Formats: sequence, C-alpha cells, structure tokens
Amino acid sequence: MHLEFLDEDIMALFGENVKDEDRDKWIVWFDGTSNTLGHGVGAALVSPDNQCIPFTTRLGFDCMNNMAEYEACALGIQAPIDFKVKLLKVYGDSALVIHLLRGEWETRDHKLILYHAYIKKLADFFDEVSFHHVPREENQLANALATLASMFQLTPHGDLPYIEFKCRSKPAHCCLIEEE
Repeated sequence: MHLEFLDEDIMALFGENVKDEDRDKWIVWFDGTSNTLGHGVGAALVSPDNQCIPFTTRLGFDCMNNMAEYEACALGIQAPIDFKVKLLKVYGDSALVIHLLRGEWETRDHKLILYHAYIKKLADFFDEVSFHHVPREENQLANALATLASMFQLTPHGDLPYIEFKCRSKPAHCCLIEEE
C-alpha cells in the first residue's frame, strides 16, 4: 500500500456499492486478534469521499478474542466521534459482537456486558449508526492492522514510531536500471 492509502488501493480490499442514502455516511472496519504473540486491534475509518484513516493499538492486558473484537469496535467508533461524524456504518467480522450490538443476541458474560454497554453509550454520539457483519476475507485491512499490533512488543518508552507501508510494483534491482 502507498503511504497515503490512495482510494483505488483501499477500495480494492472492500468494495461496496454505495446507495444514495449512504452517500454521507462514514464507514468503520474493525478487527481484533488474540494470539500467542499478544493482543491487537485495528480499525479503518473511511470518509464519504473515500479517504482512509487507519488505527491500530496493542492491548497491554490479557483478554479473550471476543474482548479484543469489542476493543477494536470501540477504537473504530471513538475515532469518528472525534471527527464529529453523525452518520456511521460499522463493519466487523465477529458475528458475536455484531449480533450483540444489533440486539439480536444476548450474553451473560460479565466482561462482554461491560463492553456492550460502553459501545452503546458511544453510539449515542451519532444521529445514526448501524452494525454489519462481513466475512473475514472482506475485512483484510482491519485484520492486518490488528495482527500487526499484536506482533510488536512495546518498550517502556511507549508507542512505536510511525510505520510506513509501500507497495513495490517491480523488483528493487530494476530501480537501478532505470536510473542508469
């Protein structure tokens, strides 16, 4: 990917037919992961003009995968609040989290009940927010961000420096040939 996250690169990952009533809606894609390396969350906020803003966080506490999914959803919803977004569509590949937030399922797990209540309070900041389940294959960017966050061990100095992503269209040695 290019550093600027150009529209054509991102839309190739999760293309969606935009209906007229959705033209002014922002979109959040979220995913969380728990593995032997750690716990990470990722979210991508996409504006109505298709500008993508990625977010990633490593979780410094032990948690279940469902908790990581809720953490990712919270991260994804907090960002649009800061941008004063009023219309939001939230996409995630966790069937459990999406169905719980839609009110279609119910949980008795006290850890998840607290997350559920927190996300519902965050949803009050929007005029309209909807939650949508997508297959994992359609959530690749958020999944990659979450996996990346889970792989890094944080130092006592805090956050990691800025990470640059680029895509090479040809082998590195070809750059030298073009220069000559």
